Amino acid sequence: SQPRTFYMGVASGGVFKTTDAGASWQPITDGKVPLGSTGSIAVAESDPNVIYLGTGSDDIRSNVSTGRGIYKSTDAGQTWSFVGLYDAGQIGAVRIHPTNPDIAWVAVIGNAFKPSSERGIYKTTDGGKNWRKVFFVSDSIGAADIELNPSNPDVVFAWMWRGERKPWTIISGTADQRAGLYKSTDGG
Repeated sequence: SQPRTFYMGVASGGVFKTTDAGASWQPITDGKVPLGSTGSIAVAESDPNVIYLGTGSDDIRSNVSTGRGIYKSTDAGQTWSFVGLYDAGQIGAVRIHPTNPDIAWVAVIGNAFKPSSERGIYKTTDGGKNWRKVFFVSDSIGAADIELNPSNPDVVFAWMWRGERKPWTIISGTADQRAGLYKSTDGG
C-alpha cells in the first residue's frame, strides 16, 4: 500500500527507511534498538505500521554479532519494543501473516558460535507477547529461512541448516539428513 516505502536492515548498522523509493534513507533504530546487527525485517501487509525486526546477522561470516531477539514497531519504525527471544542468536527470517499482523513466524538459526537449544521455528499469535517453538530439529541445525504461501498462509516452508562460526573455520551445511526443506500445512 506504500510503493515508495522500503526498509533495509544491515548486518552491522541497524535499520534504514526510505519513503521516496530510495532517493534518501534515514536510520530508524539508532538509539532505539540496543544493537545494530540485523537478520531479518518484515512489514505487515495488512498494516504497514507493524514491523518485526529479527536481530543477529543471518550470514555467519568471519565477523558476526550475536543477535538479541525480536523487536517490534507499531508506528512504522518511529519507536521499537523488545518482544522476546533474547537468547535466540541469529534470526534467519521473519514472516507475518498476510491478514493478521499479530501472527508471525521467526526462523532462528541460533547461536553462531556453539550448539543451542533455541534453534528452530517460533510462532506468535498475540503480536509477540508470547512465542512458541513450533519446530525443532537439533541444537546444531537451525532455521535459516521460512516462507508462507501467499494465497494460503497455513502452508509454511522452512529451510533448516547447520551454520556455526569457529575460530579456525566456518561450518556451512551438514551431512545430517535432518537438514533441508520442511513443509507444514497447518500454519506450523
